Amino acid sequence: MDQDQVEKLSIAYQKLQGQLQTLSMQKEQFNIQKEELKEAHAEVEKAKGKVYVTIGGIIVETAKEEAIKNIADKQELLSLRLNIVTKQHEETARKEKELREQISAMLKEQGNQ
Repeated sequence: MDQDQVEKLSIAYQKLQGQLQTLSMQKEQFNIQKEELKEAHAEVEKAKGKVYVTIGGIIVETAKEEAIKNIADKQELLSLRLNIVTKQHEETARKEKELREQISAMLKEQGNQ
């Protein structure tokens, strides 16, 4: 294998590492949002009396059932997004591992020559 191929693979490997980092941050953000929605759901469930929600910077009164439904919808959407990002992360991690092994094998082969 020539040095040019190793460099190309190294560049591809660095890109995959960047993608992994981005996907990891997205997963973390989604998990934080998931916890926030879980807490919001619990608070709305406990609420006695009026319930208020923010819509575009404005606070409006809403029915407790409507607030719970909106939170449940957001939780469902967030779970779908989290599943997608998790699958992307797993696939990217698999590719990154394969590429790392390929680069190591190439370097080892060059060292033996």
